[in-house]
Amino acid sequence: MPETEVAAAELPEEVAGAIDELRRHYPTAEALLLPALHFAQKHWGGWLPEEAILAVAAELDLAPAKVLGVVTFYDLFHQSPIGRHRVRVCTNLSCALRGGQEILESVKRHLGVGENEVSADGRCSVAEFECLGACEQAPMMMVDDEYHPRLTPQSAAEILEGLD
Repeated sequence: MPETEVAAAELPEEVAGAIDELRRHYPTAEALLLPALHFAQKHWGGWLPEEAILAVAAELDLAPAKVLGVVTFYDLFHQSPIGRHRVRVCTNLSCALRGGQEILESVKRHLGVGENEVSADGRCSVAEFECLGACEQAPMMMVDDEYHPRLTPQSAAEILEGLD
């Protein structure tokens, strides 16, 4: 992320205040980084645009590259908007051998989106996931916090249809 191209947004008062409230509980700025990013992500509507990442870095006096490294490492931070429902399809070895890629393609086709895109109605965003940790139930996907095991393209579509 080139710092010169995107100016850091100023953290909104409620985000900066929430971070300040936690400072005394964390021994270092690095330790405070995850909660700070959660506050910022919530404020920015569920994702972290570049200016938010730079603002958090400035607030904690950390290098933007360090903050970006944390954002890209953890699956719970998003650098682009996400849908109301987050659909993650596992394509790791066990799922791949049992049709994980076919499930991913059918989900994308059903929702009319590409990977890491949000459906036109804002309902779902789709991501290929390295491993959901339930190989014995392959192929599978996770919608929000719920696992959906032993999928077929048809059963995956039925699950998506049942979402609000």
